[in-house]
Amino acid sequence: MTDAASPALPAPVVGPGAPVGPLTAQRGLRRGWSALRESKGGLLVLSLLVGAGAGGGALVFRWLIETFTLWLSGHGDYSAAGHAANPHAPWLGRYFVLAAPVLAGLVYGPLVHRFAREARGHGVPEVMYAVARRGGRIAPQVAAVKALASALCIGGGGSVGREGPIVQIGSALGSTLGTWVKVAEDRLRVLVACGAAGGIAATFNAPLAGVFFAMELILRDFTAEAFGMVVLASVTASVIGRASFGNTPFLHLPPFHVQHLAQYGLFALLGLLAGVVGVTFSKVLYRVEDACDALWRGPEWARPAAGGVLLGGLLLVLPQMYGVGYPVLQDALAGRYALLFLLALLVGKMAATSLTIGIGGSGGVFAPSLFIGAMLGSFFGRAAGDLLPHLAGPAGAYGLVGMGAVFAGAARAPITAVIILFELTGEYTIILPLMAAVVLATGVSRVLTGETIYTAKLRRRGVDIDSPAPGTPAAALTVRDAMEPTPATLSETTTLAQAADALARSPHGALPVLAADGTYRGVATARTVAETLADDTHAASSVGTIAHLPAAVTPATALDRALRSLAGADSQALPVLDEDRTQLIGWISHRSVLTALDHANVQRTAPHRDPTHP
Repeated sequence: MTDAASPALPAPVVGPGAPVGPLTAQRGLRRGWSALRESKGGLLVLSLLVGAGAGGGALVFRWLIETFTLWLSGHGDYSAAGHAANPHAPWLGRYFVLAAPVLAGLVYGPLVHRFAREARGHGVPEVMYAVARRGGRIAPQVAAVKALASALCIGGGGSVGREGPIVQIGSALGSTLGTWVKVAEDRLRVLVACGAAGGIAATFNAPLAGVFFAMELILRDFTAEAFGMVVLASVTASVIGRASFGNTPFLHLPPFHVQHLAQYGLFALLGLLAGVVGVTFSKVLYRVEDACDALWRGPEWARPAAGGVLLGGLLLVLPQMYGVGYPVLQDALAGRYALLFLLALLVGKMAATSLTIGIGGSGGVFAPSLFIGAMLGSFFGRAAGDLLPHLAGPAGAYGLVGMGAVFAGAARAPITAVIILFELTGEYTIILPLMAAVVLATGVSRVLTGETIYTAKLRRRGVDIDSPAPGTPAAALTVRDAMEPTPATLSETTTLAQAADALARSPHGALPVLAADGTYRGVATARTVAETLADDTHAASSVGTIAHLPAAVTPATALDRALRSLAGADSQALPVLDEDRTQLIGWISHRSVLTALDHANVQRTAPHRDPTHP
């Protein structure tokens, strides 16, 4: 009952004119935050923010490098200054290079050791590991520590590149933003790739190269959604970079046209040599690092400063190794160096970069691989011009092709290698020779080693990002653990009409096809049979004519690899063959794989029971 003395409450106001109370505002904020975290539009906004952050990070990082280089060497880029003295300490003459790496190491050594040890080295493997094993999580302080440490290392004469650090800086920004918003792991990985793409795009003025670098090396998986977000981030960062650095090509190609088909033979030979040199660079890099690990007995924070004495001695002999060395690369492409001096620069860069990384320096190996490729290609082009003056063409073109080919041989990223050289030069005429050399270099690399310059660092730590993470059920399982009995088979002489009836009763829409002697001939799928029967002229054809050979799977095949083969198959199941791959011995499907994984997971997580108690 209502108290008659109580005043009547006003009716609530609804509609557009209703006041927005704190509760309504909180609900709207939660909905907006949820949309940012979960919707496609939210991921788009985050990708743009990461791209902008990576572009801004590239600007700050390049400014830091220029500042520290000017402080420690007295020149904007000492690699092009010869044996000039440091104007800040003219009494030291050219011997100041003995002190510059030491002074830089005294600062960035403790910085890295104290705040972010993953900032040591060339950075890209750490990002690959974060994406493959940590769900894209990177410590937020990595961006700041990597920027300062790498800028100090390069400014103090470290012969490393700025691209690896900016990849790690941009990826750390993407991971930090995604972690703050609390996005799911799959989206966090995409944001990490967005940061990597934005860093490369802004640094090289190469938006396409940034995209394919992130997709080919960081995500290592092409999906439409991820590709679109990475493109948006790369374009955003590239716009910021072009506003600051201009819109001109990074490198200028001398006039070049393939005038004789025989020139392709020369570029192919260069590609083969570049593959060998790329693998050699990777091997030397880690051999020198092993030697430094074996020889150093002091605290890790002091290692860059102590090793800086050795690096300074190398710079005293070859000052062209100071820093990134892009002016030296340009001079080599322009033909300003003697033939043998090009080889000296090639060997010197390989040694200087390896030593910089080995003593605990911070910087990338992307630019050094381009530098080594430019020296190799320029030497090859000059030598070919001397031997075949009417055939070879300009040596600078070989230098550019060598850049992409050596990087492809070291990193085994052929798409990135082709795209980045095309964007660096802005010239289409180099594409065909470049593609031929890059593909051959990649093939040679695969033959010579199972690792790349990036994955080798992880495998030395016992991490194989191509395999399931240790401790997961799939890591210890093979196809034998998930194999099903062989289903009903089809004879290769069975008509398509008869095969259609059998396939209609098949739970997986696929059946194996055998020859009269029982030899395995392939797999027939319901979809292929139906499409063929749609053409009345093939109704009497045998099933053997439409059988195909899917990826071969044996009982010893790792289950994670079989699952990838299943994902790319035309049917929901695959045949299991004997080791000779001629006889059918079983069958594997998505359902059997999931059952095996679930069984293994139950066994792994079940508490230990004492067999003496029920």
